[in-house]
Amino acid sequence: MHSYTPGLHVLATFTASPAPLTDAAACQAFFDEQISQHGLSKVGEAYHSFPGSGGFTAVVALTESHLSIHTWPEYGLATFDVFLSNYRRDNSATVRQLYAATLAFFGGREQSLTEVRR
Repeated sequence: MHSYTPGLHVLATFTASPAPLTDAAACQAFFDEQISQHGLSKVGEAYHSFPGSGGFTAVVALTESHLSIHTWPEYGLATFDVFLSNYRRDNSATVRQLYAATLAFFGGREQSLTEVRR
């Protein structure tokens, strides 16, 4: 019997300058571009900006699972996670590419990275 590995889940924390950590609209355009570029299927999304701090939270539901980010510009900090299932294909490389692209988009410096093989 062939064993099934559901997929790769990346959880990360990074630091970045405050400006990109307050721009939810730019993040949404970036995530949409990445989703399209990687042939993923968005089924829902929520973006919420916090008054005062300027930070935001974003969660994008995908048929393959999800990606999310939470920002704290007042601390120059963000948390990010992405999980893609392997239902149709092995998405491990795509998960890593999405994380690398996100880090580059925010000009971030990785503080921690956890890869969980589901």
